[in-house]
Amino acid sequence: MARALRSLGFLTIGLFDRENPRAGHATTLSIIERGERLGFDSAWLRDRHLQYGISSPVAVLAAASQRTSRIRLGTAVIPLAWENPLRLAEDLATVDVLSGGRLEPGFSVGPPPRLDDVAAALYPDTVEHEEFGYERLARLRRFLAGEPVSARAGTEGIEEYSERVEPHAAGLTDRLWYGAGSPASTTWAAENGFHLLTSSVIQSTTSTDFDAEQHAQIRLYRDTHPDGERARVSQGLVVVPTDSATPDQRRRYEAYAESRRGRVGIPQGPRRMLFAEDLVGTSEQIAERLLSSRAFPEVDEVAFALPFSFAPDDYAQILEDIAGRLGPLLGWEPAAPA
Repeated sequence: MARALRSLGFLTIGLFDRENPRAGHATTLSIIERGERLGFDSAWLRDRHLQYGISSPVAVLAAASQRTSRIRLGTAVIPLAWENPLRLAEDLATVDVLSGGRLEPGFSVGPPPRLDDVAAALYPDTVEHEEFGYERLARLRRFLAGEPVSARAGTEGIEEYSERVEPHAAGLTDRLWYGAGSPASTTWAAENGFHLLTSSVIQSTTSTDFDAEQHAQIRLYRDTHPDGERARVSQGLVVVPTDSATPDQRRRYEAYAESRRGRVGIPQGPRRMLFAEDLVGTSEQIAERLLSSRAFPEVDEVAFALPFSFAPDDYAQILEDIAGRLGPLLGWEPAAPA
């Protein structure tokens, strides 16, 4: 039996045009506002560096926090290799305070992709000494929890200093997520008390069946986490309902899914990463696929990913169908207006 779906969210990359970046960022903020009106529980931003997608999700969520009052605001995920943990802790705490405690930050660790291309700009003097593993994330969490970062505290002249990151956002450390794709990272997230973000990309370990691998990942996480079955897991898949779509939209959605279908079931790269199939169809068809899978019935939170290259009108239609048709078929009820 599937768990009751208690939290329905969506994720966007926030594409923008090189010559007119403001318009794309404004569209992302409008999408988040629409999501709140439709009753979604959460809105999540991806993180893209040196590309035409949101490079600073924390800054965009600061703006979103002032345009919304209820919807939770997440990052899926911030790659910590690009960040200074102390400065990021200050930014995250500030946005959490601005939002009234609605921030749900998600992270990943590991060296930046194409490190050789950016090392001179990102870490010109220290790249060989940087630690890109789990300790970087553990340090960030300690800073958010209020661990002292300075020996200077108190008043000096007219200046007053704190020993910890300010502002302090009480409760934020209870809302930290980790985007895991392998058994090792899944185990680490569980043992260290991070919530699990499992996405449409996962490492192939024993099979090329994405659903079976994701189900095994969720079971590993809950079997390892101290909270067991109560441990929070959010599943992210590309889901495109077509109930109210125009004929042109349906054709484009199906073409998009078809263009990506060739990689499904085939491990990619040296880490043998598997990609989930994009689900395009009526809400009834998508609900049947999800409820008959192995992984979806294990979760009670989802963050459905909006395809990267669609138009604002497409996103509006997809969100309205998810909230109005698909969500209720999965046992979800929209949040009451704030």
